[in-house]
Amino acid sequence: MGIEGIGARVARKEDKRFITGKGRYTDDMVVPGMKHAAFVRSPHAHANIRGIDTSKAEKMPGVIGVLTGDELAADGIGSLICGWMIHSKDGSPMNMGDWRPLAQTKVRYVGDAVAVVVAETRAQARDAAEAVEVDYEELPAVVEAVDALKPGAPQIHDNAPGNLIYDWEIGESAAVDEAIAKAAHVTRMEIVNNRLVPNAMEPRAALGHYDEAEDHYTCWTTSQNPHVARLVMSAFYNVAPENKLRVIAPDVGGGFGSKIYIYPEEIVCLWASRKTGVPVKWVADRTEAFLSDAHGRDHVSTVEMAFDADNRITALKVDTIANLGAYMSLFSSAVPTYLYATLLSGQYAIPAIHCNVRTVYTNTAPVDAYRGAGRPEATYLLERTVETAARELGVSPAELRRRNFIREFPYQTPVIMNYDAGDYEASLDAAMKAADWDGFPARRAEAEKRGRKRGIGMSCYIEACGIAPSQAVGSLGAGVGLWESAEVRVNAVGTVEILTGSHSHGQGHETTFAQLVADRFGVPLDSVSVVHGDTDKVQMGMGTYGSRSGAVGMSAVVKALDKVEKKAKAIAAHLLEADESDIVIENGQVKVAGTDKALGWHEVALNAYTAHNLPEGMEPGLKEGAFYDPANFTFPAGCYICEVEVDPETGKTEIVQFVAADDFGNIINPMIVEGQVHGGLAQGIGQALLEGTAYDETGQLLTASYMDYTMPRADDLPSYKVSTTATPCPSNPLGIKGCGEAGAIGSPPAVINAITDAIGTNNLTMPATPQKVWAAMQG
Repeated sequence: MGIEGIGARVARKEDKRFITGKGRYTDDMVVPGMKHAAFVRSPHAHANIRGIDTSKAEKMPGVIGVLTGDELAADGIGSLICGWMIHSKDGSPMNMGDWRPLAQTKVRYVGDAVAVVVAETRAQARDAAEAVEVDYEELPAVVEAVDALKPGAPQIHDNAPGNLIYDWEIGESAAVDEAIAKAAHVTRMEIVNNRLVPNAMEPRAALGHYDEAEDHYTCWTTSQNPHVARLVMSAFYNVAPENKLRVIAPDVGGGFGSKIYIYPEEIVCLWASRKTGVPVKWVADRTEAFLSDAHGRDHVSTVEMAFDADNRITALKVDTIANLGAYMSLFSSAVPTYLYATLLSGQYAIPAIHCNVRTVYTNTAPVDAYRGAGRPEATYLLERTVETAARELGVSPAELRRRNFIREFPYQTPVIMNYDAGDYEASLDAAMKAADWDGFPARRAEAEKRGRKRGIGMSCYIEACGIAPSQAVGSLGAGVGLWESAEVRVNAVGTVEILTGSHSHGQGHETTFAQLVADRFGVPLDSVSVVHGDTDKVQMGMGTYGSRSGAVGMSAVVKALDKVEKKAKAIAAHLLEADESDIVIENGQVKVAGTDKALGWHEVALNAYTAHNLPEGMEPGLKEGAFYDPANFTFPAGCYICEVEVDPETGKTEIVQFVAADDFGNIINPMIVEGQVHGGLAQGIGQALLEGTAYDETGQLLTASYMDYTMPRADDLPSYKVSTTATPCPSNPLGIKGCGEAGAIGSPPAVINAITDAIGTNNLTMPATPQKVWAAMQG
């Protein structure tokens, strides 16, 4: 390992442009002749559209065009789709309701777009949008998933009777029921996972440009996977032929899952550019983002966990109702099924598991993957239940977990997943030591003297990253492959370009991907550039989500590097008149091991391109590509311990200590990994204490701004104690597992377990606001 190679704490290369204000985001893009779009959005959660009058808006200053869903449909633009097919347990396919980019006959949530105005300025477009007159026939609405299934609930899509999208199950119901009947103890709970709004720093934006001379479309967009956006917009939405559509995702200021999807706005901006003859840009304001970005979580579950007389878990039974909102977003169907129920074994050897999931439509914003995507929901349910069981059984929550840990690998769970490697006790021991677990009773007694209630809570999470392999996920209903691609180009002067189908929106790819090259060839980090986010520059790729960039994206880079290294060694062996097996690459030199015969890396590269003296039959150049399809998921895991103090007079909670011990396998850049964990913890703690989306009974979003939706601030968060253990992943060449979502997965149950330990009651839901905590103590 060099000072800039694998394992080095290298400062992020890309941060210079970000902290100096030189980042280039979609809103920074300017095209000659560019105009601005504003969407007309429904003020009602559920209504028929009886008519749209655009005449007043069309006459307003600066207006170039006002377009509606009827015109869009007449041009053959298709409806938005969900890309993962789920079948109900009776074999019937899911009921996917029609989602038009601009609603034509009915709106189904507040914020549903019904028209778009294109004008000279953003202000003019907004003014004209307010002048569009829409005749609505308001209908009854339903916002809670449980209510949507009740007889007589408002019907949202005609093809989904009773608002049911699918009724799905996994596991053996009979075996679970038998184990529960024979159990020495059963813990039963109802668990709610609160709805969240992602709130990336950069709101969504799109700039569509149709070039009539070239008959070619370009879309700049805030996307985590531009190639998938191009594929879907061409193959399914009929926006443009794929060979005539370029999608560019420049710097993206955060995604967290909410920018995986293709939304109506990208489609409409491209189509509107063709209709009006001008480039069309749209940038959401924050309230628009609250209304129209895909939300996350929103599960209501009942759980039964059975134990034998030795406190070993014998069975787990879960019934979940998941709210998918008004429409099915691109990957929404997979989140409460294969990304959730398949992780319900957690870190524990549970012989029998059964989970039934019903997903429903409501008159709320669509719900899809949000940082962790199903795994936080599974971990919260499991870790709240295990902690509660320990209290009911009168045993240490740490020792109850330890008694039930999986200890032999590979381990086949009853719910599809096959865990390849792990050491859960190592993380538990590391966390308990860092938290001074044994010293907690003394700290609790000291807090009591100060009039504070002190509690400690634990969470042992596992997650599945790098969703794979493609053949397996295809058999489960995925509409795309989940491989990744890479191309490594060594230029004639020895500088290196990595072209990756992964996409960076804060993860530090420009640094960590370059570290692979520096480690392999001994070249300076500054001589390596990373190219991503442009479908005209980079070969087809699947983007970034689910902590896949390391385990999958970097593995593709490694495969390409292997090919480059082999060719470089062959060239050097020929030039140095040595055997290829004796050639080594170290510190920027290609040399014969054990001798002083050597060439500079740049000399080998130049020889590859001058091609004056290459081995017989070898093609010129030094450029190689690779595709990598993983053999299995990776399974990061860890133990989090939270310690809190609660003011009994106000219910205010203060986190006085938070310890995170994670197993991410091998680590490329420890500093970046720590930053990822810190960010995830902030989001998880935010969910536990502060964040929660609320609609009133008519479907109006009550938390549509930061005045009502509370994001965590610096003074809400503690200084974390973060450490890692490592069991290398055996299923990828780097032995890495993924770290991007761990903090958001493991922290919410740790926080709630700590608060309920402090206040002595388990009757508490997220977010645990002071009002809720105070009320729980009174109850």
